[in-house]
Amino acid sequence: MPLNHTAALFAIATPNFERLVDFYKALLTQEPAAYTPNVYAEFQLPGVKLGIYRPKLNDELQMAKGELWTPISLCLEVVNLEAAIAHITELGYPPIGEILTASHGREIYACDPDGNRLILHQGLG
Repeated sequence: MPLNHTAALFAIATPNFERLVDFYKALLTQEPAAYTPNVYAEFQLPGVKLGIYRPKLNDELQMAKGELWTPISLCLEVVNLEAAIAHITELGYPPIGEILTASHGREIYACDPDGNRLILHQGLG
């Protein structure tokens, strides 16, 4: 079963949220297309979106310890999260942890064969 996704973006996790958002605003000479203070910012670039988010406390602790944490993720918005989980599990890379509910929908983390983080996300609609 193929992974049925509708969008992709690169996301950077940072405990220094405002500093990084200000940096990318200056670098890209644009304001974020979506912005929630101290939580999430998204920049629209040609052919790709760049999201910046403040990780949850548990994620920050993992980041500090270097446990299964990379600050950059490939986020794939999927039509059906459960089907996406089944697909990546069939490939031999089952998700890490449980489905999380965020303000923007449901998501789960997984890793590719090199340990890069994937976030499979299903929006609210």
